[in-house]
Amino acid sequence: MNDVLVIILIVVVVIVAMLGIPYLMMKRAMGRVIKIFRNNYAIDARSAKTIDELGLRPRTRLQGMFRARDYKPQALNFLIKSEIVQMNDDGKLYLSEDQIAASKLYKR
Repeated sequence: MNDVLVIILIVVVVIVAMLGIPYLMMKRAMGRVIKIFRNNYAIDARSAKTIDELGLRPRTRLQGMFRARDYKPQALNFLIKSEIVQMNDDGKLYLSEDQIAASKLYKR
């Protein structure tokens, strides 16, 4: 009976870790992406920057094989979909401080 409880507990801990760790990493990456936009002063349509200028280009497969997973490209896509990061007519990206203030996704 005791062994069964231990196995069930281990399975539950593994499931929680598999769901919780990526969530926390994504949340941390969103904060880092927002910080990158602020540090590069890409906070309105006039000061928008490209992905390369911001350093948010996804890694190549070869680079990804030898490093830990980078959640910033996924976080950037999520922020674009939630309209916190917006694109101007030239395809450059900028941070919308108004959308951050209205959003529950990220608190300062």
